[in-house]
Amino acid sequence: MASIRAPSLMGSSVYSTSRSRRETMIRATINMPKLRNGNLSLDLPKLKARGLVEDLELRTIGYTNTTANAKVSDPMVIAKLYTIMEAIADRVEMHKNIGEQRNTWNSLLLTSVNTITLTASMMTGVAAMSGAGAPLLALKLSSTLLFLAATGMLLVMNKIQPSQLAEEQRNAARLFKQLHEEIRTTVSIGAPTLEDVKEVMDKVLALDKAYPLPLLGVMLEKFPKTVEPARWWPEKKQRQVKRLGGRKNNNGWDSKLEEEMREINTVLKRKDEEDYLRLGEKALKLNKALAISGPLLTGLAAVGSSLVGTSSCGSWAIVLGVVAGALSSVVNTFEHGGQVGMVFEMYRSNAGFFRLMEESIESNLKEREVERRDNGEMFEMKVVLQLGRSQSELRDLAVSSSIKGEANHEFASKLF
Repeated sequence: MASIRAPSLMGSSVYSTSRSRRETMIRATINMPKLRNGNLSLDLPKLKARGLVEDLELRTIGYTNTTANAKVSDPMVIAKLYTIMEAIADRVEMHKNIGEQRNTWNSLLLTSVNTITLTASMMTGVAAMSGAGAPLLALKLSSTLLFLAATGMLLVMNKIQPSQLAEEQRNAARLFKQLHEEIRTTVSIGAPTLEDVKEVMDKVLALDKAYPLPLLGVMLEKFPKTVEPARWWPEKKQRQVKRLGGRKNNNGWDSKLEEEMREINTVLKRKDEEDYLRLGEKALKLNKALAISGPLLTGLAAVGSSLVGTSSCGSWAIVLGVVAGALSSVVNTFEHGGQVGMVFEMYRSNAGFFRLMEESIESNLKEREVERRDNGEMFEMKVVLQLGRSQSELRDLAVSSSIKGEANHEFASKLF
């Protein structure tokens, strides 16, 4: 109403005798805001009400999410999982550093042993061309001591197998990284419980046992009597499987998928795991032969070098000292330069990978209650990724295995 009456007041002020009142009314008229036509009092409340409703909706959604998270997430469980993640990250760094160190051991020891062996062989040849006296005795003694030193170093080197140790640490670092990411995923999208904490702890302890850091006392047997797949996971126990929202009936499982998984499991046992165990046995036999041949040749070379210059042995001592020393260098280079121990560990680890897949498939198929299994769609996708195949290729392999049976020559994995 003030905006409507302002012009009339301004008009009447012309005839007013009070100058100050006229100036006051003029200033009031000039400062009065111009209003557009229409009912402004009805427009503004609508705008404010709409913004308020949107704000309330956003706050309600945020409050609902926060309340839901508070119900499903235990702060103590989260804290424990993060503590385990910190320990795992430290283990990854330790295994990585020790793996690099043991790989350096392999290179330095191989170079040192070959240098010592070749130097001793050369000194044996020079001693054979020297006359009797002090030079011959000095050369014989020096070459014999060098051969004996090389023999001792080879015995230690062949016992610990530095290249195999380095491969063990590389595998451990990779598996600990994988476990670290599993925990991160559980914390991000899951609702972790104390059962998850216990399961993760069991996995950490199983990895520590499978890939120990010390050498003395707990080192893995480098020349086992039988080749077994590497095992870095705990025994399968009944566990609570996290349910996925929006899944289909039967938790993503049907008779067709079960039959497909059974056939894939058969192929893994019959082809992939068996093949890597067979290759592992060959690598183990070769490594044993080389591990025995190297010190034996340097020992024979030491005997030959000590007999150089004696009339009873003649030239045979020279041939034994020089040739055995040269052959020893060749054998050592093939064994440790070719990292035969690392190859054996790689085969053993790959066989363990397939054994883990087999146990995972079997544990799901043996579970009668489909609600307690891993989600069928997710499990199939996981198998597909681990084998390096597409879903159609995996199904074709299952069909081929069911038809051909033992005559099927195709391997399940395309990655190894």
